[in-house]
Amino acid sequence: MDGFKASPSWISLMQHRRVLSGLSLRNLFERDPHRFHRFSIGDDDLLLDYSKNLITGETMDLLTSLAEEADLAGWREALFAGETVNGSEGRPALHTALRQNPAEAPRLEGMDVGGAVAEVLSRMREISEAVRGGRYFGGAGDPVTDVVNLGIGGSDLGPRLLVDALGDQAPEGAPRVHFVANLDGVELRRTLAACRPESTLFLVVSKSFGTLETRINFERARAWLAAAGLSEHAVRERFLAVTARPDRVEALGLDPGRVVPLWDWVGGRYSLWSAVGLSVAIALGMDAFTDLLAGAAAMDEHFRGAPLAENMPAVMALLGIWYANGFGIPDRSVVPYTDRLRLLPNYLQQLEMESNGKRVGRDGRSVDHSTAPSVWGQTGTNAQHAFFQALHQGTYMIPVDFVGVGEDVSGGWGDQRQLLANLMAQSRALMLGRDEREARREMEREGLDEERIEALLPFRVCPGGRPSNTLLMRSLTPRSLGRLLALYEHRTFVQAVIWRINPFDQWGVELGKQLAGDLMRALDDPAAAEEMDSSTEGLVARLKDWGSL
Repeated sequence: MDGFKASPSWISLMQHRRVLSGLSLRNLFERDPHRFHRFSIGDDDLLLDYSKNLITGETMDLLTSLAEEADLAGWREALFAGETVNGSEGRPALHTALRQNPAEAPRLEGMDVGGAVAEVLSRMREISEAVRGGRYFGGAGDPVTDVVNLGIGGSDLGPRLLVDALGDQAPEGAPRVHFVANLDGVELRRTLAACRPESTLFLVVSKSFGTLETRINFERARAWLAAAGLSEHAVRERFLAVTARPDRVEALGLDPGRVVPLWDWVGGRYSLWSAVGLSVAIALGMDAFTDLLAGAAAMDEHFRGAPLAENMPAVMALLGIWYANGFGIPDRSVVPYTDRLRLLPNYLQQLEMESNGKRVGRDGRSVDHSTAPSVWGQTGTNAQHAFFQALHQGTYMIPVDFVGVGEDVSGGWGDQRQLLANLMAQSRALMLGRDEREARREMEREGLDEERIEALLPFRVCPGGRPSNTLLMRSLTPRSLGRLLALYEHRTFVQAVIWRINPFDQWGVELGKQLAGDLMRALDDPAAAEEMDSSTEGLVARLKDWGSL
């Protein structure tokens, strides 16, 4: 399998880039007063403005050809049809079936996927409505007031994002939903300090039901319940398991009848749409969860049906490849302009970097190009007072996704006009910059003398030409969030197809887990400890001196 850099479209793109080198974004806007209309895509209540990118119509034509040469259409249909797109693990990746019409879902080796999904959704509704209605009792007879989701990675980030974004809109009296992922115990202690054992329900969410962090937090939670005097039977009733390995549930002392299933054809970081979203259904209601699925399904339909030039996930993916591989940029930033989406950068870090952080292609050979730029960000306007200095005047450009919501989501506590003005002004400032002439005029208006102007001029100039996308949602609802997250899922998939890599495995993560287990054994076995490298040996020695190990 040849790398995509050998494709005719990529070679043409690199020749085209040299032609573009003499143009700035400012020039491109001055030449084309209709640039926004040419380089924006509207789909329902979601708008993508990608006009502030270093592109022309020819650039997009060549990028689209790059996707066609990679057989994006074929891979896309293979994904939705349930074919084996996860080659290293021999599995399909059918997270899209979780939000499809059950009658349209594919069959897998005789399995009725649509029927299985419908059954789990029904079970989720039963549980969520019982808990929210005060009919789900524990051993002490108290209704559930608090739900604690014990999971990590894909079993935590998506549900945590949704509940953080919309959870405070739940009706009065609804259970409070908390999330615990970290192994260090601080998150668990802080969470349980606000809970009562008699009225707390724990969701143990782990696809493998062997994840170290989740298992240890489960054991601590169980000890907390037992220390409160709950009987063994009552303790078991305070847990529900969400897993693809129900056979492992009883071994941990849980009730095998209190399991909501997952399937191995759903990857962890794509599992929000499954029973992993039970915490979301409890926090927001099952109708809201259904709206979330409907929003994602609408984006699935757009991704499958829209021509590449008008396809939001494809366009965003191609622009990312243009910068990552055409310009060698190792970063991109995501800045949502509402605190309700403050966890979006965290969610996208896992989605994109765990999916596409690969150094070998689908054929097992090393790739000849970079993959998975670092994803990081923070909410605007906070970010403007943190890292935007580097965006405007740093030594290399960092593409930005600005994410905004048209509707005021603060409940009247914010200044929506100021917020949206800041979002648009920042993308405009990155695009335009400020040249020497403009900087000089500004200082003249400030009344500075010529000597001071000359001294300050280099510091006041901003180069501009810094690319960005702006994604606007009309409102922030479960449906619009479903569309947004599915958009980024498909963006990630498109890039993987063009990079010729598998976005659905994560063997590097497994190595870290394995070495952690080896090191734990080495701490107890002097013979095993001799195999440690000198750095690890020195760190262990110092920690033992401190009494930490």
